[in-house]
Amino acid sequence: MRKNTGGSQLSQAGVDLARRLGESMGPFAMVATSVVPRARETALAMGFAVDHELVTLASDPEVYAESEASKWWLADHPFVALASAIKTGGAYYRYAHSLAALWRDLITPLSHDDTALMIGHSGELETALVACLPDADHSRWGGTFASCEGARLTFTNHFRAVEFLRLP
Repeated sequence: MRKNTGGSQLSQAGVDLARRLGESMGPFAMVATSVVPRARETALAMGFAVDHELVTLASDPEVYAESEASKWWLADHPFVALASAIKTGGAYYRYAHSLAALWRDLITPLSHDDTALMIGHSGELETALVACLPDADHSRWGGTFASCEGARLTFTNHFRAVEFLRLP
């Protein structure tokens, strides 16, 4: 939840929500956030130090063009529409799979019982999840994420399963 005055800082409501969630989470062997300030602020408000800041926002205008053309976030089943947009094999496909590879590379060095926390942005998180599990039944994944919602991925040599973490 960003400030409604513009910019990319977390609002007080966002800090309060992150604090409440952080009390029931962790610990984490590794915490990574986007370079956007509110992502780091979310991790800190949750009570977790940040190990990595990631530049994951696309710089290729074709990624945005393909995403905008699909309007996947407006679909009744947004993850199905997103998977369809990614499967076209263009710039959006490359971006999605680069995010999944980044997540894989960050968690591969962790031990079997370790957990990691990735804090990113709407659109980016959904895109990476579809790329991590391209053959999943995306029609069962529900809607796009609200603030501080996400998913728990199971990884053993590759991404195996997802559990969605939604706010009440």
